[in-house]
Amino acid sequence: MNKTAEQAQLTTVQLNLFTVFFVAVYLLQTTVDVVLANLNLRYLERTSNTVPPSLEGFVDGAKLSKINAYTRQRSRVNSAGSATSDVLFLVLILSGAMPALAWLLREHSVPFVLSGLVFFLLPGMILYVIDLPFDYYHTFVVEEKFGFNQTTRRIWLLDQVKSGLLTLFLSSLILALILWIVKNSPTYWWLWGFLAVTLVQVVLAVLYPIVIAPVFNKFSPLEDAQLAMKITELMERSGLKVKKILQMNATLRSRHTNAYFTGLGRTKQIVLFDTLIESHPHDEILAVLAHEMGHYRQRHIPKQLTLFTLCMFAGFFLTHQVIGRPWLSAGFGFAVQEPYVGLFLVGIFWQKAGYFLKPLFMYVSRHFEREADIFAARLVNNAQPLANALKRMAADNLSNLTPHPLYVAFNYSHPPLVERVAALEADAAFPLVA
Repeated sequence: MNKTAEQAQLTTVQLNLFTVFFVAVYLLQTTVDVVLANLNLRYLERTSNTVPPSLEGFVDGAKLSKINAYTRQRSRVNSAGSATSDVLFLVLILSGAMPALAWLLREHSVPFVLSGLVFFLLPGMILYVIDLPFDYYHTFVVEEKFGFNQTTRRIWLLDQVKSGLLTLFLSSLILALILWIVKNSPTYWWLWGFLAVTLVQVVLAVLYPIVIAPVFNKFSPLEDAQLAMKITELMERSGLKVKKILQMNATLRSRHTNAYFTGLGRTKQIVLFDTLIESHPHDEILAVLAHEMGHYRQRHIPKQLTLFTLCMFAGFFLTHQVIGRPWLSAGFGFAVQEPYVGLFLVGIFWQKAGYFLKPLFMYVSRHFEREADIFAARLVNNAQPLANALKRMAADNLSNLTPHPLYVAFNYSHPPLVERVAALEADAAFPLVA
């Protein structure tokens, strides 16, 4: 094909069945996401007039009104941001801009791996910039209004720069690795690519607590010596060995509370938000940590990783089956087939189609959370401290107390609070774990 004919074909989308299916799935996912958010808000209006009996003493009428207002405003900002990004990204895909970019890269003889990086990362950076005003509004308007925001505009800007550069570096690393494998092993790239990405994920999980997390927050040894001793005793009872118990300066940015385990192998550590330490008594903090220990002891993380890895393996294999098909590139106006174009288009399709698998992953996650709750109650020989911790965290974080069941199915990795507390308080006593 000569240069003039190729340029002319750039703007000619050869509409085919995949193009129609792609756009239909894309718009369906965006629409379902917005509809679920609106359904959740309408459900909130019908069910939010009364404090659930199990929350009395932690949530009063004034607090409930504040929870509902925060839920509404946060949901609307998130929905507006997601819908805006989705629509503009679809316009970018269908406008002929991406075929023009591919043509320019090929015309200037840019090396394959570098071409693929530019082709992927340029629209990614555009989306990142589009999202910034929504993130700014959420932080300095919504979070500020409800008393959560602690950050300054300088810290926010530095966070955006650091997270942007970190995302750019990691994305470039993974993409360059996959593209190099595609170039050098066109038949079995999907297998080697899958293994390479799996290895990178494991390495990042090991390095996260010692390399990545400290870029954004300060971690220091737990200052409360009595609490540290109690945590150590609890870990000994659970059979869990963790070398570091750290507190994080969460108050630098937000008043939200949390605690988590992080790392793998020798980098495994417990992290407590300083906001959690300030607002919860020791027995509740221990119960929260016992819950996290339950995830570790019952091997929830390996189980979830196995499920995710199997899906990723299937995704790599199926992607290999279609990225070389002529109808894939032609359906979006690409004159010349390039493997990175196929990877780009199929990757977007899997992201949108995968949304409809979320209820499965969320169901598994909620099941694991219930198991960890039971483990924690048995470990501390009392369900009430964890129930109280959950109530206090919900009140402090202004968590929605009455989410719509369908919204829960797609978006809640944890059971709704009222349901979770009811399950904990259903049994008067839990036998101590042997």
